[in-house]
This record gives sequence, C-alpha cells and structure tokens, in this order.
Amino acid sequence: MKQSLVVSAMVSAGGALLPSLARAANVPGWPAKEFDAKVLDQAMQDSIGKTSVPVSPAVHLTAPTIAENGAAVPVTVDVDHPMTADNYIDAVFLYVDHNPTPLASAFFFSPENGRAYFQERIKMAKTDMVRAVARTNKGELMSSKPQEVKVTIGGCGG
Repeated sequence: MKQSLVVSAMVSAGGALLPSLARAANVPGWPAKEFDAKVLDQAMQDSIGKTSVPVSPAVHLTAPTIAENGAAVPVTVDVDHPMTADNYIDAVFLYVDHNPTPLASAFFFSPENGRAYFQERIKMAKTDMVRAVARTNKGELMSSKPQEVKVTIGGCGG
C-alpha cells in the first residue's frame, strides 16, 4: 500500500508538471508570437511582415454568410497557383479580424502537396470579417476578399 501511494504521488506530480512542458511556446519552430497577437495588424505583421495585402482572384475563401455556431465555423481556402518546384504556395494564413487572437490558423505547403487547399472549422467570438493570405515561396503575398460571417447567438438565425 505504501508503494501504491508513492507511485500514485509520482504520477500525479508528473501530470502536474507535464502540461507546462507541452506549451506551444516551448515547441521548436512554433510561431507563438504570431498566434499570441491580440489585434489584426500585429498578427499580420508578425506572421507575414505586412499589415495590408492586395486582393487576388487566385485566393478563394469559402465561409458561410451566417454561422449558427461560432465555435465551429466551416471555412475552405483554395489557392489557384502553380505548385512546381520553383514556384509554389508555401503558406496560407487565416485571420478573423477582431477575434481575441486574430490569426486563426497557418498552413504550410510544399510542391509535393500538389495544391494549396484546406478545410477546417474555426472559432469566432462574434460577427466578423474573415480573410486568407497566401504566400509564395518567392515571398509574394496575395489575399482573398475579406468575407463577413454573421455569428448568431444561440443558433436562432437572427
């Protein structure tokens, strides 16, 4: 019984210590600064080095006009761009303008992906603008047209 208590205490203590080791800021290569930014301009500056990006018809953002559940808003991004060894999309960043952390996600690509495309569900705090920014391996930036997503309260559609 004494050994069980010692083992139990060690497991409990280990569990209490491990979460601090698993923080994203401690993971090599994790862009913690970009995801910690609290305003859109700072998130964009930290992630892509600019606060304004020209809209391009090559960056297609699909999101609902009305989202009944702000905790799971479906978003699709598709970039119409070559994916060759010397000319490809290397990253796509998704922003929600006034979310507590505006950088919602970042996806990284290589020519082997064949296409810069993803679908995901994002969390939105309130009705807001969503935008995607694609970056080429040569550093060129292009943006989708910002799209408003109306988040309804309580899923009532109003």
